[in-house]
Amino acid sequence: MPRGVPGAVWAIHSGPTCLYDPQPEDLLPRIAADIQKQFESLPIDAGTVVAQPSPHTLRGAETNFYADAAEQQFDVTMFGQKVHVVATPVQYTWNYGDGTVFGPQPSMGGPLPQDRWGVKTRTSHVYAETGDFQVVLTTSFQGTYSVNDGPPLPIPGQGQFSTPPQTISVWRSITRNYADDCNQNPQGQGCPGVASDK
Repeated sequence: MPRGVPGAVWAIHSGPTCLYDPQPEDLLPRIAADIQKQFESLPIDAGTVVAQPSPHTLRGAETNFYADAAEQQFDVTMFGQKVHVVATPVQYTWNYGDGTVFGPQPSMGGPLPQDRWGVKTRTSHVYAETGDFQVVLTTSFQGTYSVNDGPPLPIPGQGQFSTPPQTISVWRSITRNYADDCNQNPQGQGCPGVASDK
């Protein structure tokens, strides 16, 4: 017990004499140095890709793509300290699967009502060929971290996270004009159930 405390009893102790580090290490610089690597290894969900129309679209028509991505929070331990990380989506890169890449850019796009499908949007794409294409969205997240409930600090770099590929099937459309009225002549060319001439 310290001197001056009433009833203090002094005894000889033969164990360790150093109970603390006289120069304790400030762990904040070590956390700051490693936080980018930790940020990039977090299980951040890149979001999902939504296409309109989907899963089939038409060659030569605008196909509207947009991302559904959200802010995410994580609690991790670094060097024995509690670290809270917030990841916010800030940029998006679209790989449309036909060799076209758009981004990075800040717009995640958005849904269109069905009667506006085929209208050009910031993130729409026109496929020149038919076939199945693998669409991949890469979302860039900006992060902040706080140590032991301290103030949030910016993470210097961004983390890049990609969605699994999503298949979009591009078809071609054929328009034909027929003179028959299917109500008057159900067997006319172009009527339901009647094979058309090619």
